[in-house]
Amino acid sequence: MSAREAILNAVRGGLGHRTVDPAARRREADALLEDLPAIRPGLLADDLVEAFIARLVTPKVAATAERIADARELPAAVARYLEARGLPAAIALQPAAVLQALDWSGFELHERVAPDETLAVGCARWGIAETGSLVFHSDAETPILANFLPLHHLVMVRASTVLAYLDDYAKATAGQRPPRNVNIITGASGTTDIEGSLVLGAHGPRYLHVVVVEDLPAA
Repeated sequence: MSAREAILNAVRGGLGHRTVDPAARRREADALLEDLPAIRPGLLADDLVEAFIARLVTPKVAATAERIADARELPAAVARYLEARGLPAAIALQPAAVLQALDWSGFELHERVAPDETLAVGCARWGIAETGSLVFHSDAETPILANFLPLHHLVMVRASTVLAYLDDYAKATAGQRPPRNVNIITGASGTTDIEGSLVLGAHGPRYLHVVVVEDLPAA
């Protein structure tokens, strides 16, 4: 008997010789899904965007947020963020067409995110109101390191792409070809590995600022 078989036999022995009825499990799952409101947590507001922002700014998520009416206002929002924190007007810009088309005059733009980048500006595909999360799919316009290297991460998300619950994201992407990488990011990077004390910025951006845009300019 191999070591693997010995371990699996020990696991089976510990679990007992119980059999699982797949049909019964399916009935139980279907019964739960019949009344989704009963098993889903309540949102923090009736309006999806308000609920999303309310969750973002909770202490556990530790992000900041604002709303703008049009994506063309994003450079001004970035300038306000930098000025409020005394940061230089130098940013790494995600190579997304919607961002590249904006007027960034007055900024020093970096094509790539450096390991010591102060601020990167990106664009998320979805926001999740339930958890205050942002969803990024890797592709030519979304380099994954941009989500993890900068000290400050400023992310634009469209109001129309804010979903209520995490399982709504699964439904929205059902049947689509999956990307090579999916990042679901909830707030600033944090860890409590050392003596249970919360430390921000240990594994990614220390600061996350989300800008919710009501509309995008026509291409």
